[in-house]
Amino acid sequence: MTRVTGRLLIVWAALMALLSLTIAATLLGLGPAAPFVSYGIALTKAGLILWFFMDLRKDRGTERLAGFSAFAWAAILFVFLAADYLTRSTFASS
Repeated sequence: MTRVTGRLLIVWAALMALLSLTIAATLLGLGPAAPFVSYGIALTKAGLILWFFMDLRKDRGTERLAGFSAFAWAAILFVFLAADYLTRSTFASS
């Protein structure tokens, strides 16, 4: 097994562990903290995929900027989604 294959297998195992953590977080019933835990896990998985499987650690310049911009944009959307979730009223208006 080459060094690159070993590294990708470790990252794949980390992604599988994060998948298990996602399932466990869903089944635990964390209440209001559940979306934040799920978003944190999702951003971690996205970061691993960007850095290792899309080879952003080897790229320079524009490619890396585009990858980090996509990651930052996803983080901003998750923050807005969480803000919307937290500021909504629990009672539906008629």
